[in-house]
Amino acid sequence: MSLNCSNCSSPMQLPPGANSICCAICHATTLVADSRSAPPPLTLSYSTSGQDHHDHPHIILLRFNFPESSIIVLTEEETDPFRRPTKSNMRLALSWLVQGCQPGDSLVFHFSGHGSQKKDQNGDELDGYDETLCPTDFETQGMIVDDEINEIIVKPLSHGVKLHAIIDACHSGTVLDLPFLCRMDRSGKYVWEDHRPRSGEWKGTSGGEAISFSSCDDDQTSADTSALSKITSTGAMTYSFILAIELGHATTYGSLLNAMRSTIRDKTNELRGGVITSLISMFLTGRTFSGEVTQEPQLTATEPFDVYSKPFSL
Repeated sequence: MSLNCSNCSSPMQLPPGANSICCAICHATTLVADSRSAPPPLTLSYSTSGQDHHDHPHIILLRFNFPESSIIVLTEEETDPFRRPTKSNMRLALSWLVQGCQPGDSLVFHFSGHGSQKKDQNGDELDGYDETLCPTDFETQGMIVDDEINEIIVKPLSHGVKLHAIIDACHSGTVLDLPFLCRMDRSGKYVWEDHRPRSGEWKGTSGGEAISFSSCDDDQTSADTSALSKITSTGAMTYSFILAIELGHATTYGSLLNAMRSTIRDKTNELRGGVITSLISMFLTGRTFSGEVTQEPQLTATEPFDVYSKPFSL
């Protein structure tokens, strides 16, 4: 929906489901239609493959005091075409998420769906491949590439603004194209890998902070399973993220990442045994016949930090 700022008349685009928008020019808030004067939404959740979006906002609302009115959800179950995660709707909502952000703002982007890779065209990928998110109409409209995601929601972040992304999709390790990846082994030891493009292209923020939890490395696939939650079909990474918070294992970024990985590994071990069980385990947890776990949640950021001393907060 197109509209003009109520203060300076600058043109703006209102994303699906929003009832207010903050002007990027003068920072005035424009209310739309029957708004109940709720604060501008700060949380964006997409689901293109199941019910993860019902779980993640639950944690945000209960644990981090995000009001329900601050969450916009796009899901393929929606009959309203403007609330479905099409490429156009996703682009619009991503732009809206960071529009008019100011110091002290906390933004959250959650995606649960399909991810993929495509040949890098501009030479900014160390492995030669771009990571992508797949909208519901990707077969006709194309995928959303990591370069575009970085351009829309990472680079505009100004000083004092914090963005967390929780990406539950295949090949999602560096899907925000953040400059640094925390390479952690099973003992919890880690090093920060420098993923800045050799070309020198800037992939960071404009002074803000961006941190991303993704379900697996760039060359891995993600499990979608009810074996973890025993309640609903949910992405293994989304469930392990929620469980870690509910059990109090998210005091620091390091403890949260370790807890998420342990949940997925433990479930893999529980499901082992016998040919049939091995087949089920392979599909549910991303384990191959060789016993290798092919899903390890990843942490990326705009700057390296001590993951065991930095408190986790949204």
